[in-house]
Amino acid sequence: MAKRQLEITAPAGYVATLAAIAEHQEAEDVYSELGEADRCFVRIVCDTSKVQAIVDATHKAVEKGAHWRLTILPVEAVVAPDGPKQEAPVEEEPRFSFRGRTAPREEILHEVEKGADLNLDFLVLVALSGVVAAVGLLTDSVVALIGAMVIAPLLGPNLAFAFGVALGNVSLMRRAMLTNVAGLFFAVLFATLLGMFLGEPMSSAEISARTVAGYDSIAIGLAAGAAAVLSLTTGVSSALVGVMVAVAILPPAVTAGLMLGGGDLKAAGGAALLLAVNIVCINLAAQIVFVIKNILPRTWAEKKGAQKALWTNFITWVLLLSGLAGAIYLVRW
Repeated sequence: MAKRQLEITAPAGYVATLAAIAEHQEAEDVYSELGEADRCFVRIVCDTSKVQAIVDATHKAVEKGAHWRLTILPVEAVVAPDGPKQEAPVEEEPRFSFRGRTAPREEILHEVEKGADLNLDFLVLVALSGVVAAVGLLTDSVVALIGAMVIAPLLGPNLAFAFGVALGNVSLMRRAMLTNVAGLFFAVLFATLLGMFLGEPMSSAEISARTVAGYDSIAIGLAAGAAAVLSLTTGVSSALVGVMVAVAILPPAVTAGLMLGGGDLKAAGGAALLLAVNIVCINLAAQIVFVIKNILPRTWAEKKGAQKALWTNFITWVLLLSGLAGAIYLVRW
């Protein structure tokens, strides 16, 4: 199982308490020392599944207002002397437990906050990926499309929004929503300007495939959202899953812009419907997986607020998906 190293600095009076917390959670290694200025240092090595409990216990144990800091570090490998070790039996997670290997919420929050930042780098990457995707769509170049998906930074804001809902973090939700909308608007705008510049009917197999939404699109969007959250919580390569999310978002967004710029409003509407289906499915699946992985706020008051936000957004996504499914049926028939 993956491991983490926790380094805690706190007032010296808490050294025994912090060490006891680590031992209670059956950490593999605990080291503590008293430093200068009446401070202590505690280093803990434990399984990833134990980190959240240690973090929460530390929050409760250290007096409010006390100056303390906990740092979570990844552990690449652990080397110990050979030989038999006498260890107390530890109740193991079921082999196929879906909740078993989940990173702590603080670690996930640190990761997703970067994806919610709206800055020049994000907009430039969106613009570049949009241009590459447009070339791939117009020339039926699968290689170019894959390249566009690799550099498209669209995974971050979608994950950040779903995680913000799971924690009831309104600020993170707003930032993620703004970043997501700005990224999509920028991609569509670039493609629209390119379509206006070309000024002629555009048709290719790749474009045609993204102007018609079907029920298979719902399955792809749900799978992309679920895979995105699993990549975040279990350590699967986010680059690979980012490509999967980009498959569902970037090509239809660019197609909608190209068709809009070229004056083909029917095709643009079909691509926009596909884009809407994918966005709704990705966020709905991400929320469901966060709930199944039992990722919740720390305090009771925060949990109560998060539960309200979770249900509100869940019902909203389900209603939107139902409406879009109905639109797909009407368009097809």
